[in-house]
This record gives sequence, C-alpha cells and structure tokens, in this order.
Amino acid sequence: MPSSNGTRHVLRNISFRIGAGEVVAIVGRSGVGKTTLLRVLGGLSTTYCGTVLFDGKEVRAPPMGAVMVFQDYENALLPWRTVARNVALGLEPSVGRVQRRRRVAQALRMVGLQDHGTDYPARLSGGMAQRVQLARALALGPRVLLMDEPFGALDAITKAALQDVLLRAVRQTGATVVFITHDLDEAIYLSDRVLVISGRPGDLTDDVATGLPRPRDQLATRELARYLRVRHQLGHSLRVRDG
Repeated sequence: MPSSNGTRHVLRNISFRIGAGEVVAIVGRSGVGKTTLLRVLGGLSTTYCGTVLFDGKEVRAPPMGAVMVFQDYENALLPWRTVARNVALGLEPSVGRVQRRRRVAQALRMVGLQDHGTDYPARLSGGMAQRVQLARALALGPRVLLMDEPFGALDAITKAALQDVLLRAVRQTGATVVFITHDLDEAIYLSDRVLVISGRPGDLTDDVATGLPRPRDQLATRELARYLRVRHQLGHSLRVRDG
C-alpha cells in the first residue's frame, strides 16, 4: 500500500477461495490489516500488488453484486428519510417505484422491521439502525455481503439478536458473507470458516472450518463439543502467532 514514506506492506501471503453461499469470518488483533483486506475484496482499495477475482474477473472497482455494510450505523442513515426510504436509497437510480416498494418491504420483513417503515432514524435504537443498514444491503439483492464489524458497537443481547437476523437473511437469500469481527464466539457462531490474520504485515496464518450444523442456536450451538474445539484452536492460533 502507498504511504507518505513510500510503499507500506500491510498484508502478505494472503491466498484463499470463498465458495458461493459461504459465511466466512476474518479475525485477528487490531492493526493486522483486516479492514484493508475487506476493502481490497470489495474493490474499495486498488493500490496493492496481487489479484482478487470475482466470478473469474479481476476486481479493480466495487463489483456488481457485492455490498459493504459498516459498523457506523449512526452516520450511515439519512436522518431526513424514513426507514423505508433509507432502505430504498440504493434502488432509486435503477428500479421502478412498484418494484422498489416490493423489495423494500421484503427486506424490512427479513430484518424484522416491517412495522417501522415510516419511522425516522432519530427514533431508532442502535440495533434497529443496524437492521436498517442490513435491510438496505439486502434490498439490493447482493450475491456477496462484506461486513466490517457490523455488530461490534452493540450490547450483547442486541448483538445476539442481530446475529440471528443475519443468519436468517443468509438462509433466505443464499448470499455469500465475509465479515470482520474481534469476537471469536461471533466468528464461530455465524460462519462456515474462520480466517486468522496475524502479524505485521498481516499473514493468513489459519483457515478453520467450523463444521457446525445449521440452523444455529445461541445456546445449543455454543454448547457443542465441536464449537468448543474450534474456539480452543482459534484461541491457540491467535496466542501463538501474536504472543
């Protein structure tokens, strides 16, 4: 990556494939390049050495079918628009009014906000605002969701509820999801695979399949022996690599 002092190596030795419909978590300590990696995958950062392919085509700009969801829900919504009109924002340039309303209504149902379409952002809790962000992404019909710590700013109870909202949405849409988290339990609970980034510059040091059955349950899934083994493996990997 370019910097004021010349080229700066943020990531190295990063190579992996993600299949259609997979949910993949990226974990690692702060500063190892997780957000940089996500931005590269989404075509938001193009000043790097290497190749990212989406459907066999090189990514050098945000690809059609991929949508980014950020943690900063407070600044992501337009305060003068209702919930429904915030969700419709990405559809307005290209989708007719009738079709737009149908897709907005469907997206709001997926995230459990079907009764809040006329509310304004000022009336929403943090969890509800993040649901609106997710609904806006889902309304676009994405094949890939890229999420940067989407639930990191939420309390534990709200976070658990939003995790299950995301899993239901993925089940209904078949979307591929790649997300960053600092929460190992969230990474394991949501994903099919967990990628571990360690060191500076960041290396891909582990790629762990969770192997957990779906649908997931906040209590039963976390009590499975497989869940506990994966958690131990990931914790060990992070400790060994980063000290």
